[in-house]
Amino acid sequence: MSRVSSTIPPEGAEIPPRHPKAPEPGTKIPSHFGHCFGCGELHPTGLHLVAHAGDGQNLTAVFTVTENHQGAPGLAHGGLLSLAFDEALGKLMWLIRSPAVTARLETDFLLPVPMGTTLHITAEITGQVNRKVYCSAVGRLGSPDGPIAVRAASLYVIVPMQHFLDNAPKEYLAHVIAHPELLAFVDPEFEINP
Repeated sequence: MSRVSSTIPPEGAEIPPRHPKAPEPGTKIPSHFGHCFGCGELHPTGLHLVAHAGDGQNLTAVFTVTENHQGAPGLAHGGLLSLAFDEALGKLMWLIRSPAVTARLETDFLLPVPMGTTLHITAEITGQVNRKVYCSAVGRLGSPDGPIAVRAASLYVIVPMQHFLDNAPKEYLAHVIAHPELLAFVDPEFEINP
């Protein structure tokens, strides 16, 4: 039986340095893919989560719960709330400019999140050991100082960009390459540090 990876940074983990080409503090962190259900502006029913870089290895993000995001009538679906946190936490990788995949995500639901509510998320990198990047976040209802409705912690693993290219359907990848505006990560200067 394999051991489940923790989202708590182990002893000796360090906060990785902010990459010199990371988005400037206060600027919008781009969507990595226009059709992403979490942050893509082109997805018709997606979360349309918008994140802004913080001063350090942190960010703020918001998304508004619409009728497309319901589980129980009038309330956000728990799985979609988890998705919002995976998206916000994953955007932290822009600050260290390292492509990564989610290895583990833990989400604690503390309060219901009603339809029409804007969830304000703050997220930060809490440590890194080799390719493992540990992160945490909280989501507040209605304002950056509102009551905490959701908490999350995650573990991301840095992978080569080739991982994403190898796993995309060939015909879809050809379409995306022909329309580079769909992919924010098509950046010839993007540095890979596995």
